[in-house]
Amino acid sequence: MKTNVLLKKLSKNFPKRLQEGFDHCGLQTGKLREDTNNIVLCLDFDEEVFEIMKNKNLFDKTDLIITHHPFIFGTKFKVFEFDEKKKVLCDKIDSKNIPIYSYHTSFDTGKDGMNDALANALNLQNIKQLDSVPMARGGFLTQPMEIHDFCKYAKKCLNVDYGKLINKGSKTIKSVAIIGGGGWSSYHDVQKEGYDIYISGDIPHHGRRGVIERQYNYLDLPHEIERIFMTQMKKILLDIDPSLNITIIDHEALPELI
Repeated sequence: MKTNVLLKKLSKNFPKRLQEGFDHCGLQTGKLREDTNNIVLCLDFDEEVFEIMKNKNLFDKTDLIITHHPFIFGTKFKVFEFDEKKKVLCDKIDSKNIPIYSYHTSFDTGKDGMNDALANALNLQNIKQLDSVPMARGGFLTQPMEIHDFCKYAKKCLNVDYGKLINKGSKTIKSVAIIGGGGWSSYHDVQKEGYDIYISGDIPHHGRRGVIERQYNYLDLPHEIERIFMTQMKKILLDIDPSLNITIIDHEALPELI
């Protein structure tokens, strides 16, 4: 289909105005083609993805790469000044004439994006956007769960092997709020809205101390729960045009626990 039509349809749910001020969504490198029929989806475009595409002979079968995390987080000049390997990889993908387009925080906040997908994966009911944290989604379990049972359930639903629990609030979980990735800093706003537990990731020591001081529950799950981006984006793309050929490259493994 026409590339400008595809991007226009995607922008209805994920407009650039939804991206956070620090973010760099949109075209990362390359020149968009007039038509897009073959798309590669990945969480991050890196050297490993390049090699997978090479080994699977995907370069001649790809019109567009769509990532969640921006391939170039800033201007090329500033990024390449401190990351020579990124420049080399950029030159390599540019030589294949394949553009990269990223939907990051616009996808996190937008309707049917990252956090709607995660909330649905938890089978939450009455899912809503939080008033104080528009990126977050909140909802209710079909039945209350003891907090440790809920954490095991959440790990299974979101396809990760481990999590880190701060267990200082209610011991029975009825309501849940979630932001994929590194949304830990919103815990105080989520708590004010009355959710029994907040799920996000990447929380540092001082954040953990803050949750403890506020006597709240926080489940830190790996950033890689955002791999749901690929299956969700594929569904959205095929709803737009069922004839699109979508290839998912899910190459990011969880760190090894020692």
